[in-house]
Amino acid sequence: MTSSPELPSWLTRVGVFDLETTGIDVARDRIVTAHVGVLDHHGAEIAARTWLADPGIPIPAAATAIHGITSERARRNGAPAAQVVAGVVTALRALLGQGVPVVAYNAAFDFSLLAHEARRHGIGELQDPSPVIDPLVIDKAYDRYRPGKRTLEIVAAHYRVDLQGAHDASADAVAAGRVAQALSRRFPLPASAGELHTRQIGWARTQAASLTEYFVRTGRIDPEERLDGRWPVRVGDPSERAGEPASERR
Repeated sequence: MTSSPELPSWLTRVGVFDLETTGIDVARDRIVTAHVGVLDHHGAEIAARTWLADPGIPIPAAATAIHGITSERARRNGAPAAQVVAGVVTALRALLGQGVPVVAYNAAFDFSLLAHEARRHGIGELQDPSPVIDPLVIDKAYDRYRPGKRTLEIVAAHYRVDLQGAHDASADAVAAGRVAQALSRRFPLPASAGELHTRQIGWARTQAASLTEYFVRTGRIDPEERLDGRWPVRVGDPSERAGEPASERR
């Protein structure tokens, strides 16, 4: 039996981050649960923090159907939203400040929503968070023509990463980290997390442009509309369209 290829040194200790929310509008929706952790070179989680927030607005039934958190539970057991946002920002800032890459699946959703939440509560937001690793962007860049959706569940299964309890922030964050490590064993990733971060900025822009062309061609958006390809944070006009269809966010 052959051993798995070695991980790049910058993936032997990696942060993981995920949010479950009231919806998919990064400017208007709120955090319900959040998870920030650290994986070792085996993909085992060696540090972790999970938050449950009272988002301050009702949690729609459609969102509850996905992550299982009701408005009543969030009000009863959740911490104030500002406290949760501050805790998540502090945890991520600490990891990034140490040069630890942070993995987030469809990172532009989680980091953008977190930025809007920070602004909403008067908390200093992360400035140009880096290095960030987004398995969705990387998978599309290296395996562009593979058919089918690219939700975390589907992509994790493709790379033989176990994901039990999908749409739990902890389970999704850990699975995303393990998918990132699996990608590094499958494809020739750049030599550093910083270089990978820079490449993902371009890949995300290209992917959004390609998806825009497809949506215009199939009539899903008007010809003058454009998907937002900024990565890993999109904080602008709330009317801007997201860079990923809702079906691929998770």
